[in-house]
Amino acid sequence: MIPRFPFSILAISLLLVVASANLDEENSSSEFSYMGLKGPDHWGGLNKSFSPCATGKHQSPVNILTKQTHIDTTLGPLAKNYISAANATIINLGFVIGVHYEEEIGDLVIKGKKYTFKQMHWHTPAEHQIDGQIFHAELHAVHLADDGSAAVISILYNYGNPDPLVNKISKYLYELGGSSSHKGVKIPMGKLDTSHLRRKTNKFYRYMGSLTTPPCTEDVVWTVLARARSISKEQVEALRAPLASHSKTNARPLQPLNGRTVELYKVKNGHHRQH
Repeated sequence: MIPRFPFSILAISLLLVVASANLDEENSSSEFSYMGLKGPDHWGGLNKSFSPCATGKHQSPVNILTKQTHIDTTLGPLAKNYISAANATIINLGFVIGVHYEEEIGDLVIKGKKYTFKQMHWHTPAEHQIDGQIFHAELHAVHLADDGSAAVISILYNYGNPDPLVNKISKYLYELGGSSSHKGVKIPMGKLDTSHLRRKTNKFYRYMGSLTTPPCTEDVVWTVLARARSISKEQVEALRAPLASHSKTNARPLQPLNGRTVELYKVKNGHHRQH
């Protein structure tokens, strides 16, 4: 899925295309932002490697129209094979807060292809919409296959009770927000429990899209969970606090579907079926 390009470009979107290389905060949000002359409308012209942001026809995020979803008989239950906990590091890249696993955490299998779970990060507000509904936050769990192709699980959140996963990292978010130089700060967190991510999924949407930050690489397999979870306003503020001023709200605008289909998988009456 991901065309070959220099690692220096990968470093710009570290938490979005992490392979086996070590994280490097050299670039990050200095290359782009979410407002002004380096905002989403200008990403495609900031660097020639970012051109898909302007010219790509299969970009993300999108508004999922439920009445226009389609059946795919090859879809099956979401096969997440995660261990219970693994060592993780929380990182502030200025434009996103992310968690990078320092050891094997497990994988996601899609149509027989294995994608290894590498990292997760948050966008506030959410980037994807369902029938035009705007959610307050979105978690992206990024997985990479051996050939470099990517698959991302998206979890949407509305305001409500605190999210258990964000609760687990809350003290580290406070440390990131209190540091004198926010961007590039990394804090080892030790073993991070994955129970919140291992929940069984009864309904999800699937489509082919792109990274939602530069270089906006396409052919990313997106799985958007249909059921939103809850997050508190205080947790959203904690996720935003350490970010650069131009990236406190870090959601890319919606992109056109351009004829793409969105598939729906749903469990009904205890049996797996497509709707």
